[in-house]
Amino acid sequence: MRKSMSVEDPQQQEATKRRHFTVRVNLLFFCIFFLFSVLIVRLAILQFVEGKQLKEEEAKTAVRPSPIAPIRGNIYDANGYPLAFTSSAQSLYFRMESDQKKDDIVALARKLEQIFSEYGTPTNSPLTAAGIIKEMDVGYDLDKNTTSPPSYSFVPRRIKSGLSPQEIAFILEHRDELKWLEIMEESIRTYDPGTIAVQLIGYMRPFSRAREPKNGLEFYKNKDNTQGYLDTEDVGYDGIELMYQEELRGQNGMKTYPVNASDKIIGKVQVEAPKKGNNLFLTINKDVQQVTEQAILDQLDYAKSPAARNSRYGYAPNARAGYAVAMEVDSGRVVAMASMPDYDPGVWSSGFSNNEEFQRIQPFINNGTITTAYPNYPPEEMKNHPSSIVYVGSIIKPLSVLIGLNEGLFGVNTIYNDTGVFTYGKDNNARLTNSDRAAYGPINAADAIWHSSNTYMSAMIGNPLYLRDGAKAPDLWESYMNKFGMGVVTGSGLPRENPGISEFKVNTKETLQSRMVYASWGQNEKYTTLQMAQYATTLATRGKKLRPLLVDKIETYEGKPVRKIEPEIMEETNFPKPYWDAVIKGMEKVGVQGFDDFPYSFARKTGTSTQSVGGKMIDNAVFIAFAPVNNPKLAVAVVVPEGGFGAWNAAPIARKIFDAYDQYYGLDGVPKGGKGTASTQQ
Repeated sequence: MRKSMSVEDPQQQEATKRRHFTVRVNLLFFCIFFLFSVLIVRLAILQFVEGKQLKEEEAKTAVRPSPIAPIRGNIYDANGYPLAFTSSAQSLYFRMESDQKKDDIVALARKLEQIFSEYGTPTNSPLTAAGIIKEMDVGYDLDKNTTSPPSYSFVPRRIKSGLSPQEIAFILEHRDELKWLEIMEESIRTYDPGTIAVQLIGYMRPFSRAREPKNGLEFYKNKDNTQGYLDTEDVGYDGIELMYQEELRGQNGMKTYPVNASDKIIGKVQVEAPKKGNNLFLTINKDVQQVTEQAILDQLDYAKSPAARNSRYGYAPNARAGYAVAMEVDSGRVVAMASMPDYDPGVWSSGFSNNEEFQRIQPFINNGTITTAYPNYPPEEMKNHPSSIVYVGSIIKPLSVLIGLNEGLFGVNTIYNDTGVFTYGKDNNARLTNSDRAAYGPINAADAIWHSSNTYMSAMIGNPLYLRDGAKAPDLWESYMNKFGMGVVTGSGLPRENPGISEFKVNTKETLQSRMVYASWGQNEKYTTLQMAQYATTLATRGKKLRPLLVDKIETYEGKPVRKIEPEIMEETNFPKPYWDAVIKGMEKVGVQGFDDFPYSFARKTGTSTQSVGGKMIDNAVFIAFAPVNNPKLAVAVVVPEGGFGAWNAAPIARKIFDAYDQYYGLDGVPKGGKGTASTQQ
């Protein structure tokens, strides 16, 4: 009986198992039914409750903004003549998308090379497939057969600007075949074909290059200065284009591309137009500027001609460059700034035909009136020729006399017996002479300027300052140079302006005494042409150093006034009137070529600065002048490296500048027209 209770009946066990299985199956079916019910309910909610909202969400897509480079302001001369201006052009852009394959992109690049060759405007630098791949910036390099990550993702890349009508027609006709391309209208920089004031205006380069860590410019390397700048936009790289980059640039526009989850561009683009930059009106007068440039070229031709060879002083066969600045005396407005030779700045956008052409213009890309530039000589010969920054020579003598008078070294009527020779140093073993060893006999301060006496400057100014002040003499001399614009930047604001070299302070190869002696007649200081023009202006104003103005006014692109640039006196130096009278009297007597029939009284000083270059001694022609004497309107400075005598190869250039100014403005305030000469003596 006990055994039967502990062991269940087999039939009963089977029944129990069937009952448990049935329960589990029912539970499973119930769970499945419940899940299907939830799913059906959810589908119903999606269909009937949330359907409209979800359809709206489905219609929404992500957007990718693509900035548009701003439209750059124009640069005009003083009378509104366009020197650098923005024009419209059609450009081809490439869009990166997620389904692009290398083989397809390479095939597209090769096709574009063919299209550009057949339908494009002939150029010195035709785009190759390898070059197109680089512009696409997809990470391939056909030349090196290497791969790297692209620089950025969603910004379209500009492949070519200035598409021809034939290129546009072909690309639009085959738009289904030429995937990932779009044509956009944008602005390009154009410069006057007359190459007017090229180095002053400057040029532009892509921002991607301007910000390069190694070769870029400090302004563009600073990210605080370039918020919103695009790698594809061009920016000012020199001259006015760089100096007024922020005024000229304007502000970005924006293209917004709708993209799907795969980042493929779908739908129509939304465009917010860029804001145009401001326009600049320079102080440069394009007519006076062109006369100045041509005057330099004509004089360089004359200096090598048989006529010059037959003269004693005019022959200068190695002169290949010239620099000139004309500055208004009452305002500081620079009406002409010529650095010759010049070049076509359009090569920066159209491309150089070859590396030889690029290397050829490198010596004179810089503005030689403010910094170092060189003549048009082959690179291997350049070391044998001077740069644009030369010794000032005898043009310093009016200031030397003012220094001597102001320091009480002599009076305006003090007589010095000029024997043509001056000796100094220990045991008087150092010796110097006047030009051509001329002896002028008894002369006063004005006569010393008139005759350009080296011995007077040495014996009466340079040597006495050394004997009186010793080691402090160079600092004293420098302070006077600075007051008249030399040895410091002029304040023009132009980038890369060179302050010059005050060798009387740094040339330790010479004795202190020798440095001061030679400084007194311009053989120990090298300054720029703009500094010499500011110096001449300061003489004309009798001590008022004016800031050189290059921009007269700024307007919006639509012509509304933004800012007027007003004249500014940077510093004023007061000397007694008899000192000024004596100096200007001497300057009025200086003999020069090219001014025989000049109808105005004018003050001038010639210079023949001598320096050793390439193991030989060469002479540079230097000249300053202002006119009319009693009511000065214009001051001019001219430098012709290796030009010989300033009276012969620099002064004639200045005469043509004065005539041009007289023609368009009037040296007496009345424009003359014609040849620019007046009928009455001022």
